[in-house]
Amino acid sequence: MLETSIFAVLALFLLTGAVMLLWSRRTVLSAFGFLIAMLAMAGIFALLGNSFLFLAQIMIAVGAVVVLSLMVIMTINMRDDRLPDEPYKLRWMLLSTLLVAPFSLLMYRSLIHLHRSFVASGEGYGTLKATGAELFSHWVLPFEIVSVLLLAAMVAAIVIARKEPKQ
Repeated sequence: MLETSIFAVLALFLLTGAVMLLWSRRTVLSAFGFLIAMLAMAGIFALLGNSFLFLAQIMIAVGAVVVLSLMVIMTINMRDDRLPDEPYKLRWMLLSTLLVAPFSLLMYRSLIHLHRSFVASGEGYGTLKATGAELFSHWVLPFEIVSVLLLAAMVAAIVIARKEPKQ
């Protein structure tokens, strides 16, 4: 009963954050909605007992993506008068939902039968120690390449969006 209540609260926060992300016209509030959704997702991972995904969600999604996104948003300083006019936003969202719904139903039906095909994993598989050892022994270079690429993209976005002061 307690787990169900905690899940319901986390799901409510996840949906609230997602709605804030999609519906807010202010970019800072959208980023804050993204932060709420990512924290709720981390809570769901913790509730499932998956400590690695919980920590990865906190460190990567919340600690890196949201903070860097907020930094870019604050640096760009986008105002409402420069946002595009979107008169058909609700229609596009409804159409997108209708197009994705059959695929979502198909995914749901395949996922409810997925547990039958799982093979029992060995002792220590999926622990933080084993995952860390694998990540920092075989995947260090790709991890660092992606981090440098993301940093370069962030700097490029700031440079492109910044206006030159008028003389």
